[in-house]
Amino acid sequence: MKKQSKKRSSNVFLDLGFEPAEAAVLEMRAKLMSDLRAYIEIEKLTQSEAAKRLGVGQSRVSDLVRGKWEKFNLEMLITLEARIGRTVRVELAA
Repeated sequence: MKKQSKKRSSNVFLDLGFEPAEAAVLEMRAKLMSDLRAYIEIEKLTQSEAAKRLGVGQSRVSDLVRGKWEKFNLEMLITLEARIGRTVRVELAA
């Protein structure tokens, strides 16, 4: 007998059982953290160089690179994106 698979959403946090509002924030945080880590890697920055560009201490960059998502709220991640010259836009879905 085949197991019925539950339909997946486009948000893994919804699939994990988080409430829609919290899942949306978690998804945004995950995307921004991934983007910032990619920026550091693509630019081949040391943690010290990244800290200077982002305007934070090296230990904060270490937390970012190591994926310690609980240490970064959405506002801080948006601020870090702005410090490297990026604009974060929220896309509303119906």
